[in-house]
Amino acid sequence: MATVAGIKLDQPTVANAFQRQLQSAMREQGGEGEASAALRREVAVRTVDLLITQTAMNALATRLGIIAPTQALRAAVLAIPTFQGPDGRFDRHRFEEVLAHNGLDEDRFLELLADDMRERQIVSAVRAGVSPPALLTDALYRYEEERRVALAAELPFSAFPPPPAPDEAKLRRFWRNHPDLYSTPEYRRIKAIVLTPEDIAKSITFTDDELKAAYEAHAAEFSHPERRSFEVVVAKTEENAKKLAALWQGGADFTAVDKEAQALGESTLKMDEATANQIPIPELAKALFSAPEGVIIGPLKTEIAWYVGKVTKIVPAEKQGFEAVKEKLAKALALEKAAEEIEDRATKLEDAIAGAGSLDQIPADLGARGLEGTLDSAGLTREGNEAPLPGPDALRQAIIKAAFAAKPGDPPRLVSVDLPPPVEGAPPQRAYYAVSVEEVIPPALKPFEQVREAVARDYIAEQQRHEAEEAAAQLMMAVKGGEKLEDAALKAGVQVRRLPPVRRTEGAEGVPAQLLPELFALKKGEPTMVETADSFVVAVLDEIIEPDPKQDALTYGKIRDALTERMGNDVEELFVTEVRKEAHPRVNERLLDQIAAP
Repeated sequence: MATVAGIKLDQPTVANAFQRQLQSAMREQGGEGEASAALRREVAVRTVDLLITQTAMNALATRLGIIAPTQALRAAVLAIPTFQGPDGRFDRHRFEEVLAHNGLDEDRFLELLADDMRERQIVSAVRAGVSPPALLTDALYRYEEERRVALAAELPFSAFPPPPAPDEAKLRRFWRNHPDLYSTPEYRRIKAIVLTPEDIAKSITFTDDELKAAYEAHAAEFSHPERRSFEVVVAKTEENAKKLAALWQGGADFTAVDKEAQALGESTLKMDEATANQIPIPELAKALFSAPEGVIIGPLKTEIAWYVGKVTKIVPAEKQGFEAVKEKLAKALALEKAAEEIEDRATKLEDAIAGAGSLDQIPADLGARGLEGTLDSAGLTREGNEAPLPGPDALRQAIIKAAFAAKPGDPPRLVSVDLPPPVEGAPPQRAYYAVSVEEVIPPALKPFEQVREAVARDYIAEQQRHEAEEAAAQLMMAVKGGEKLEDAALKAGVQVRRLPPVRRTEGAEGVPAQLLPELFALKKGEPTMVETADSFVVAVLDEIIEPDPKQDALTYGKIRDALTERMGNDVEELFVTEVRKEAHPRVNERLLDQIAAP
């Protein structure tokens, strides 16, 4: 089939990998029956490409003398959650079941695992030296953390006098010209079947002995280190640090200390329920986690700055006993087991749907739920209530989207959807659903008499909005003509207020979201105008606040870490591409066509 670095990939190896990839692709697309020729070809090319990369990296590992010791392989297998029983220990029976379900025997699985471990050794070494240049980190930090302040005048629609009461002819013309406002949405009557880990988990139980064994195996998960909330002043000089410490110790609250710090050109920060490991400055972490609650500490000198701090809350370290977590543990284990069983149940459900040709005859022992109802594309019933669709939002949205993509008479297909983890730290889950459209109810313009009051309100509101737009445009033109916003607003009878600072991606209370992108496209002193849901806002950029990375080590560190990760991904991709090139891969297109052929 292919030759990579002098290593031959035979047809059976590629064919087996192709079948596994094809089954996965069919399941993801909700396909049933035979895969299309285009899909088979796409999967075949992707499979060969993946095998070429794996073979090239494996050949490099061999040349470098990298091995995966038997002991390391054994430890890796024992640590894989999928192979563990309810007690958290390796389950041989489950191990064999999972391999069989994926078309693998033990030798082939261990070979693949060893190759993966060898490849990760190389990749981790390649990524280890990646570090973003300080110039790039500084530039990104300044871009993301720059804050801007605007002066703004708001002109609410409601502040403008309503027009004279419109006559019948004007209202009817407005009603006809805005059918989108006064029509019922398209509704669809559907049937659906859903299969979720939560539903399957309801029938899974464990004995107390099994739960106790699992508790002991995961004891670390039920312990929490001490957490503290604190307020900190960050100062560049000892003089300012002492001045702020004295103010604080004299009884001033943190708001007053923060205000004085800003006046001195210094900064402050607050953290809620942080662990010691979340503080990147060791000296500061040690001081904060050894201080009593409410006591001012510092000034503390570090290589970065001077610090003054106060602990505002202490959450002691905690270890939960078995009885306290028993119910939660049972639910988590049941969900874990359900996530493992769902693939087999989905296969049976898919066969049942294909055999029946509809969603009316589904085996009751699979844990699937059926439902039927009428809804619009927003997932609302005719009464305006949220349709009672099951599961998390990702599943609900997938069902709604499928309902409005299908046509009446289309055969139902079982489709998978990825769900967010049920609890923090758990792996994502997968659910399945199938939808059939029983009837399409098209949109219809509501009778004028039924919506007359709403039409009258909307007509008046539209006229007020138009008046507000004209006044806002005149105000902005005056500022563009050289007047100050305060002077132009005074003439127009509008108040001007100074908005709080905002970042490019983070607004603030009282700052319209529509204004953010505009502010960061302006030069100082330039005006802009935006429309919100109920007003027009004319704003002038008044101040640009440049950030200082020395005063915000936490944020700067997060940006540096994110850049390191992204650059590591790029370097890894470039490295693997070069390894492939040096392996001089050649593919037998004739045999590839044979494998891809139906």
